[in-house]
Amino acid sequence: MGMESTYIWMDGKLVPYEKATVHFMTPALHYGAGVFEGVRAYPTDKGPAIFKAREHARRLLESAHILGFQDLAWSVEDVVTAFRDTIRANGFSACYIRPLLYLAEGGWNLSAEGGRLSLGISAWEWPDFHGPEAKAKGIRAMVSSFTRLHPNASMTKSKASGNYVNSLLAKTECARHGFDDAIMLDPSGYVAECTGENLFVVKGGVIRAVPDGGVLEGITRASLLTLAQDAGYAIEEGSVSRDQLYVADEVFACGTAAEVVAFREIDHRRIGSGSAGPVTRALQELYSDAVRGKGRRSPEWLTYIA
Repeated sequence: MGMESTYIWMDGKLVPYEKATVHFMTPALHYGAGVFEGVRAYPTDKGPAIFKAREHARRLLESAHILGFQDLAWSVEDVVTAFRDTIRANGFSACYIRPLLYLAEGGWNLSAEGGRLSLGISAWEWPDFHGPEAKAKGIRAMVSSFTRLHPNASMTKSKASGNYVNSLLAKTECARHGFDDAIMLDPSGYVAECTGENLFVVKGGVIRAVPDGGVLEGITRASLLTLAQDAGYAIEEGSVSRDQLYVADEVFACGTAAEVVAFREIDHRRIGSGSAGPVTRALQELYSDAVRGKGRRSPEWLTYIA
């Protein structure tokens, strides 16, 4: 995956890509003391537009607040402006955007008190997270042996860098077993989420969302629930057991990077027809229209660059 760009935004300045560096002694590197977001900009008839820019900026700052970072120097609008400046400077018509707010100095006593924070924003062209065939065919997944973090062991509502060691362990395990992604169970043994996506099950035409109590409350997740409601689907939120995945008509996941992707197989068991089912396909289309300025919700969800 090529992640190069011309500029990266660093604390208010656009810095050439090769000069956007941090020192080895940056405490965030040692302790995972940072928070980040995944955001996308899409091509539209009015030029590039960021999908839910303010929601992502707000969650970034809320994640920092949850970790105990204080006296943040940036507002939601500051972050959104920086998103737009970064995309404009790089000339992208579509891109993935990665803001990272991190502890740049201090914190060596394992306390967020008195540390200095920095904010960086990069962007790069990243069209297909799971590859070009995944949208239609779906992907293969396994239930990981690694448990999703307990919400009182680590703050699951913060998109904290350190939390993703959990995802890295699960994703590495699944890759070494020949799968595309991993599904993690919560400490009670129920389905939580994937390594970077929220999860849904479809059975008898009803869409069931995994409860948001112990998982990251995904912005794409909330968007799909709105789109599904607009389209008249029956929706419920409730616990999902591992064996309910196996007998579902459809299982799909969503996230900013992955967008909407079906599971054709879980733990060597075919799911439904073995490809993206009708509900998943319909939501893929509704989401694609929304992010590209063609949907009913597009005017309220898009922030244009120009």
